[in-house]
Amino acid sequence: MLISRADRGLVARWWFTVDRPLMFAVFLLMAIGVLFSLAASPPVAERIGLPYFHFFNRQLIFLIPSVIILAGLSFLDPGQARRVSMWVFVGSLGLMVLALFFGPEIKGAHRWLDLGPINLQPSEIAKPSFIVVSAWFLAEGRRHKEMPGQIFAWACYGGFTGLLLLQPDFGQTVLVGLVWAALLLVYGIPWLVIIVLAGLGAGGAVAAYFALPHVAQRVDRFIHPENSDTFQVDLATRAFENGGLLGTGPGGGQAKMSLPDAHTDFIFAVIGEEFGLIACIVLIALVAFVSLRVLRYAMSEGDSFVVLALTGLVSLFSFQAIINMGVNVSLLPAKGMTLPFISYGGSSMMSMALAMGLVLSLTRRRPKVYTATPSSIAAVAG
Repeated sequence: MLISRADRGLVARWWFTVDRPLMFAVFLLMAIGVLFSLAASPPVAERIGLPYFHFFNRQLIFLIPSVIILAGLSFLDPGQARRVSMWVFVGSLGLMVLALFFGPEIKGAHRWLDLGPINLQPSEIAKPSFIVVSAWFLAEGRRHKEMPGQIFAWACYGGFTGLLLLQPDFGQTVLVGLVWAALLLVYGIPWLVIIVLAGLGAGGAVAAYFALPHVAQRVDRFIHPENSDTFQVDLATRAFENGGLLGTGPGGGQAKMSLPDAHTDFIFAVIGEEFGLIACIVLIALVAFVSLRVLRYAMSEGDSFVVLALTGLVSLFSFQAIINMGVNVSLLPAKGMTLPFISYGGSSMMSMALAMGLVLSLTRRRPKVYTATPSSIAAVAG
């Protein structure tokens, strides 16, 4: 049944106010993510003794709650989005604390909670909600001078990144720091503060290099590849070379046969080998379309909370995609960062569905509120 503009029901109001091109672009990313998972993940599953379509089947399973989360959140208004984000953020921080004490240790880190059939990474769910909550505190602090909104926002950032470092998860800490910097730039903090924060960030990176051996190894491999084991990066580079313009065809790639993370961190290299440069350009264009469309809306928005929230959410989406692609083409040091909606990972997919669902809720067309002024009243009367 077609939806009429005369219909005033909930679904009709949603359909005519939601950003449909943006929504369809996100759904397209989710769909092609399943396709690319089918191409990249079976050899990985077989290599570690799992059923051949293990990761592909799980990707399909994770797709169902992700679509529900995205679609459900898109029905919310900004006030409801704030309240949901606050509860999700507080709950995610609590789950991160539980993961530190009761979560399984995987590669030396306590980032996950074992929930039977799935492993949940609470920090992934916390990222989008942190952005919306921080944006609300910053906006309210500017709107009501008596409210220490900036202090509350900094407390959220400090608590979240502190838990990330305790796990430890340096890569996610850097990503959250980049998003936080974008929020502060749009918020309008003084340049002196920006310089001080940049210096502190650089100092933290240096400290991590000397304090965390795995960070030092990744940086050393990037700076001095001739003296290091660059097996995965070299394979990814050769995959792009083998793929050429049109690719070797689905199932025809060789890199995924050896790449340990072909279905997650290096899925972009598998796409380049099997589907070619054209497919990579189309994927980049789709990511750019989503990012630029959200930024364009943020630039035309008058509500400071919506502007900050949209900037932070689209920065999370964009930075994560840039980091993943940058690692695949050897422009950045290797880091376990998923490609949004494309890489395998239930927590990652639901996190990005949460982020884009909030974006759709904040970009829905809302009636403009006009304030009557003496000149406007005179114009109408005249």
